[in-house]
Amino acid sequence: MTDISQLSKTASQVRRDIVRMVYGAQSGHPGGPLGAADLLTALYFKVMKHNADNFSMEGSGEDLFFLSNGHLSAGWYSVLARSGYFDVKELATFRKIDSRLQGHPATEEGLPGVRVASGSLGQGLSVANGAALSKKLNNDPRLVYCLMGDGELQEGQVWEAAMFAAGRQIDNLIGIIDYNGQQIDGPVNEIMPLGDLKAKWLAFGWQVLEMNGNIMAEVIETLAKAQSLCGQKQPVMILMHSEMGYGVDYMMGTHEWHGKPPNEELFDRAMAQLAETLGDY
Repeated sequence: MTDISQLSKTASQVRRDIVRMVYGAQSGHPGGPLGAADLLTALYFKVMKHNADNFSMEGSGEDLFFLSNGHLSAGWYSVLARSGYFDVKELATFRKIDSRLQGHPATEEGLPGVRVASGSLGQGLSVANGAALSKKLNNDPRLVYCLMGDGELQEGQVWEAAMFAAGRQIDNLIGIIDYNGQQIDGPVNEIMPLGDLKAKWLAFGWQVLEMNGNIMAEVIETLAKAQSLCGQKQPVMILMHSEMGYGVDYMMGTHEWHGKPPNEELFDRAMAQLAETLGDY
């Protein structure tokens, strides 16, 4: 899939899936995955080389993706299903008893596409470091991607992993920060300000790019640029400026929809704003 228009249509369907899953479970996190839907769609439908038909935990010869901010699971599950990892109808089991689609991604149920449990914030970049080093040791030319939240950067382990990646010249790693300025308790700058993130990552020895994560063409262009910077003895970080709740008017511009479901009236209002393009589950 290469057409920007088609990718945008797919992202709209992903957003419908997100709202439907959280509403159906009456539990979950809609705001973050709505903001990251364009990125997730771009990665799985255009950018990454991956094999939905023959999933393996090792992922040899494939690009790997790790969702560090695991509360964005509804968006990731939608993209995994829509790209063929499992039946789209299984999205209806989100957060239900005995479902493989837990509130935060887990591995014990064997859900195709998920290689590590996540949701305990701050750990994903460390995992991505290990996976990227493994590829280098095995002469595997594919890349590793890791998505993190901006509030997650308040965890010290992230910065240990940042030092390690630069110090070991892990140059087959592309990190992405969902820089929406919101976290569960309020605006990030009111909870614990992050300062100049670009300057920080540059000082830690990373190459840094920035993009608007809600403009599909810019997402595709920036990911291509990030790929071109790999192999230069430095990891790459993308600061993805996004809008939490993007696509649903009442969820945008606030942290209030970080982790709560809409009622029936608000569900209908959201569905009216998001185009159905691939067919609802």
